[in-house]
Amino acid sequence: MILYEEIFREFRKQKVKYVIVGGIAINLLGSLRSTADMDILVEMSNHNLKKVVSILKKKGYRIKQPVDPMGIADEKTRYDWIHNKHMKAFNFYKEDELKEVDIIVKSPVSFKKARNTILRVRVSDMVLPVISIDNLIAMKRGTGRVIDKLDIEQLKKIKKLKRAG
Repeated sequence: MILYEEIFREFRKQKVKYVIVGGIAINLLGSLRSTADMDILVEMSNHNLKKVVSILKKKGYRIKQPVDPMGIADEKTRYDWIHNKHMKAFNFYKEDELKEVDIIVKSPVSFKKARNTILRVRVSDMVLPVISIDNLIAMKRGTGRVIDKLDIEQLKKIKKLKRAG
């Protein structure tokens, strides 16, 4: 069993439109990086977001913010959170298992762009949608975080190895 397998299986079952980004994507692309959270880009339609929130709630995930998590599935509320409250990600957590899921809502790479160039990575009997190396580098560029600079270096090495192979 892989980390977040129950979420991936439920996403597939309910046809959630998503792409794996962040540390788990780096691992799936071929680098070893310690990470405990799952970052995802999702299609930002109300219908798709309702499915994501329902799945996470059903699996025991909660939010820290004093808001109704279904608010992210309402276009007007989501707009307010992004533009007036400067939200970049909406975090769900499962305290007893130390798991977190971040829905990235503000990104230099849109879901549509990421979806057009996804890599399909087989893990066990699942095929997972993973962001492309170039798009992941674009997401990490300019954050100013040391970990993202290290990730970019690793991603460039992986890209070079894949070209050579």
